[in-house]
This record gives sequence, C-alpha cells and structure tokens, in this order.
Amino acid sequence: MILALDLGTTRVKGGLFNPRGECLATGSVDLPHRDEPDPLASTVDALDWIAAVRTIDDILLAGRIRPDCVVFSGNGPTLLPVDASDRPLFPALTWMDRRTVAEAGLASEAAGARIDPSFYLPKALWLARHHPGLYERTTAFYACPEYLIRLVSGASVTVFPAQGYEALYWQEDWLRALGLDAAKFPSFVAPGAIVGKTVGQGAAELALPLGIPVVAGGPDFLAALAGTATTRPGRACDRAGTSEGINLCSAAEIKDSRLLCMPHIIRPWTNVSGSVSTSGKALEWFRCAAYQGEVGYEELLVEAARVEAGAKGLLFLPYLAGERAPLWDASARGAFVGLTLAHGRPEMLRAVFEATALAVRDVLEVMEEAGAPVEELRVTGKPGSSEVWNRIKADVTGLPLRVPRFGESELLGGACMGFAALGRYGSLAEAAEDLVALGPPIEPDPASKGRYDELFGIYRESYRALKPLFPRLANLP
Repeated sequence: MILALDLGTTRVKGGLFNPRGECLATGSVDLPHRDEPDPLASTVDALDWIAAVRTIDDILLAGRIRPDCVVFSGNGPTLLPVDASDRPLFPALTWMDRRTVAEAGLASEAAGARIDPSFYLPKALWLARHHPGLYERTTAFYACPEYLIRLVSGASVTVFPAQGYEALYWQEDWLRALGLDAAKFPSFVAPGAIVGKTVGQGAAELALPLGIPVVAGGPDFLAALAGTATTRPGRACDRAGTSEGINLCSAAEIKDSRLLCMPHIIRPWTNVSGSVSTSGKALEWFRCAAYQGEVGYEELLVEAARVEAGAKGLLFLPYLAGERAPLWDASARGAFVGLTLAHGRPEMLRAVFEATALAVRDVLEVMEEAGAPVEELRVTGKPGSSEVWNRIKADVTGLPLRVPRFGESELLGGACMGFAALGRYGSLAEAAEDLVALGPPIEPDPASKGRYDELFGIYRESYRALKPLFPRLANLP
C-alpha cells in the first residue's frame, strides 16, 4: 500500500491506496488562517503542517498499518527558512505572497529571465534584505513538502522537475550574483525519487512507522498531472481550489513568454501552464463579504445556478492577489464591471463563478495561440465535485470536461509515483493510465456559446482598459 500526503494551501490531506489504485481511506485537516497586516502577504505556520500530517497519519495508519512507502507532495512555490535544528525561523511564504516585487526585479536582472514575485528566489532574497539576522541564522530554505521529507528522513533536498524549470527555482550563478549563500539551498532531486527511509524522532512525530521508503513527490501540480492522467498531448488539467492551475500536455515545444513552458513530467512532452491566482479564494472572499460567511457553499451553488448565463450583463475580474500567467501583473486588482441597479447578490455571485471560467479560458486560448492545441479539460480539486461550476466551465471554455472518479488527484498522483518508484510499473505514465478512472464527459451547451464568446471578449478588453489604473490604486497611501 502507498500512503500519499499532500500539503495544500488551506488543507492538508492524505490517502491510503492499494495496488489497484483504490483509495482505502482518506483524511484531511484544514490549516488555520493567518491574518497578515500587509494585503500582499500570505504565510503559513509550518508547525501547522506537522500537526495536520500527524493527525491524518494517526487516522489512516492507526498504529497498525505499515505502508510500502510514503509520498509527500505540496503547494508551491512556498519557501520556509529553518535553523540548524530544522526549526522554522519565520512563517513560510506561500506562493500567494507577493511582497517581493522589488526582489523579483533584481532576481530577473541576475537571471536574465523573468522571475515572478511568487517564485522561490525572490522570497529568499526578500528575507535576506528585510530580515538579515534571520537570514544569517538560516541553514536551509525548504519548499513545502521537502520540509516534511527533511523531518522524517533527514534528507535535505529540493524536488526539481527537469531542466527548464530554473526560473521557478534558482541556479548557483544567480545566487552568487544576488549575494545569497548557495549552501542554504538544498540539492535537486527528480520527482518520484526515493530519498531515504523514515527515521528517528521526526518519523515518530508524524506518526509514521520507521524504515519505510520516502518518495519525493514534489510540487502538487506534478502529482495532479499524474493523478488525472494528463499524460498525453491535448489533455489539459485544471487544478481547482484556492487558486486554479492549468497545465497542458503538449507534443510541441512551446516558447511563449505569457506562459510557463517547461518539460512535462512525462518525456518527451512539454508542460504548458498558466494560472488563476484567486478562484476558490475569490468565492470565499465574496461569501464572507456579501454573506458574512453565514451561507454554505452548496447554497451558493444553488443560488448561482438560478441566474442566467452572463449574470445579466455583469462581469467580474478575479485578480484579488495580482495575477500570474498569462498576465504577469502583480498590480492587477479585482473589479465588477457593468454594475447597475438591477444587479444584486445573486448576479454578483454568478459573475464570480463565471470569472473563474473566463480566466481559465483566457489561459487556454493563449495556449492555443502559442501553438498548443487543447482537446479536453480534466478538472480536479474540491470545486471539481460541483456540477454547477463544471457546467459553467464547459460552457465558457467550449471544451468537454472530464472529472476523475477519485477527486483528490494530488493524492492519486502521489500513489502513482509511489508504485512507479517501487517498480510496480515500468513508468509513471504507465501507472497513471492504468490507475486513473474518469467520469463521463460534460459537453458544452451550444446554446450558450454566443453569449459566452461575447462576454469573454469583454472580459479581456476590461482588463486591458483598467490595467493602467491598477498600479495607481496599488500605490495610494
């Protein structure tokens, strides 16, 4: 059996899988919310990761089950500084933290490439510049799942998918140019590598048996590609949750600065990706702002479904924390466009749901423009269980949607990595094709095509029209 653990932005989850890819048991723990005075800041207490994993392992293993291996995956780019005793020195800066705009500019100059504020290198540089004493005490910077790997195995690693991902991570000459100590940055290993076995107090603290292999699953988007079998050209995966990560398997080697274009986890394909920084987060924001958090998500879905497509001419831009690919605009802000006296909470709610789908379509159309055709969209994550939201996405994108029967694709992808690492399959692609089961396709409704095509054009034009105003708003005292 494989124990797969995934550290999300707001939730830690785990699953125990048998050799047929069936999940025998699952568990999840919500992470406490951290309030930050800076609206661009987003952090998590790494001790909450430990407590959550320990709780899940206690439930799934119950002190009696000994899995064949444990696989760790997690959100990113999220960076944590630790001291010589592996104790966190500062809250982990999550991928949503965008305080590092100035540092991203310096990193981009050093690298000769675009480095986004959400990436690892600007975060490390920000800590060095703003907290120099803390930086000096830092012995290692760990990505999210790699910190747990360090605790349970003693291995000091960073999961590096392949050559071509350097901008997301770092290179030694970039570190030197920025005055950063390369010794603080762990060595790279490939995703799916067995990096050691569970040992000592760390394994006991996380309620893991001693002596089982530890597999480095790496970034959660890689696990989700395996867990949705987005392993053949034309298949795209929409990882829906707090944010939205869209990854396409492409036969062509795409080079387009609007997108992240890097080697796929399955060779020789290319992984072409874009993102929506606040999708589920935007819905949570609206639920709290408009409903005081007193209405559940199922009720919101029912209310949104009652409103006609197009929300009576109301549009929402979901850029509540800036935006990454394909806009790369840290100053982007959210906006309702087209508000009238005829609009109320139901129409605004519908517009927030549609905004996610419009932003996903924006990413997919840029992929098509770059020469990477998209044939099918596979949706995973908690929102993927919503028929209403999936229907909106199918109609807005005009693509058939497929939903894996097991909705926690990061966990299933981790299981695929575990079985491949143990030699049960000849490759990760073989494991994914065999173990991932999909529900029937959700076909787009032709009757909504004209309305959503027009709305999408207005969506793109609205961002372009408002873009010059966003930096001015961001810089207001």
